Amino acid sequence: MMVFCCAQGTKDEQTKRIEKELKKEKEVLRRQMRILLLGSGESGKSTFIKQMVIIHGAGEFTADEVRGYRQQIYQNVISAMRVLLDARQKLNISWEIPERAEDIDKIMKFTVADLLRGIDFATFVEVAPIIREFWSDASIKKTYERRNLFQISDSCQYFFDHISRVAMPDFQPTNKDILLCRKATRGISEHIFEINKVPFRFIDVGGQRSQRQKWFQCFTDITSILFMVASNEYDQVILEDRRTNRVVESRSVFEAIVNNRAFVNVSIILFMNKSDLLKEKVPKSDIRQYFADFTGDHLSVRDVQFFLVDRFENSRKDRARPFFYHFTTAVDTENIRRVFRDVRETILEQNLATLMMQ
Repeated sequence: MMVFCCAQGTKDEQTKRIEKELKKEKEVLRRQMRILLLGSGESGKSTFIKQMVIIHGAGEFTADEVRGYRQQIYQNVISAMRVLLDARQKLNISWEIPERAEDIDKIMKFTVADLLRGIDFATFVEVAPIIREFWSDASIKKTYERRNLFQISDSCQYFFDHISRVAMPDFQPTNKDILLCRKATRGISEHIFEINKVPFRFIDVGGQRSQRQKWFQCFTDITSILFMVASNEYDQVILEDRRTNRVVESRSVFEAIVNNRAFVNVSIILFMNKSDLLKEKVPKSDIRQYFADFTGDHLSVRDVQFFLVDRFENSRKDRARPFFYHFTTAVDTENIRRVFRDVRETILEQNLATLMMQ
């Protein structure tokens, strides 16, 4: 009987301990601010997460992460030059130095499968001088100036300009390199940061059409949604059908989210991102060619920004709900630090009752 009582006592103690741990876990989850990052592909969601690591995380990336980004940068550079070489031919832009055409196959030989498997240093260092020569040719520069006609990463110019450094044997990607490195998000990733003793869980999901069915898996217990739009893409089309304007696509997705009944009590904050690239584009690309209802000064960045904000704001059916928006540059750490400070206050104010229950 004594043995039985001891065993029973031990079992009861284990049950109580498990129940206590479960209760504690529930309290932690209740305190969490669950932030869902949404937006079309290449709007800057993953770059925002990288900034959170720099600002509110470890402040730097692990050695394994840096090695991974190094290979990804090699892939970005080769992939972007393949796109430019293909576009140059289709646009029928003549070489400045015709002899350079002899090296085309040395870059075009890389298949999508090769790039997905990863590019090592030995492979990259062989082709880096060829890519450098291509980038210096006026024909490739002219092709790049017409990049709104085809699909290419915004950051490729940066890496082409820094290719000598990238091709060094001791190349270690800086935070800026990592922020500008492009890798499409597949599936769902979650990142937790404790900010002023309040845990923030960021849920990042892919923005391409093929990834959006996964968004619905993340809709439970959401505190806030950060919806990101690449504001510089008003003259570009999406990769999936090469017809739909990227801003029109983003607005359509935003309309579906902001009017979803599941988010009646969720604060939705709009990030009009890539303000730096928008400033570069406005003088070169007339927004009136893509949005006939634009009535402001087509050379004014502010007029273009507020025109785009109005298009998203007008998609909301419930006009009584507060509307929050920010103009952002996701690759600018100080900009994101300042903007997220304001966003954090908005989120905390909207969820004050939950926090008071701690």
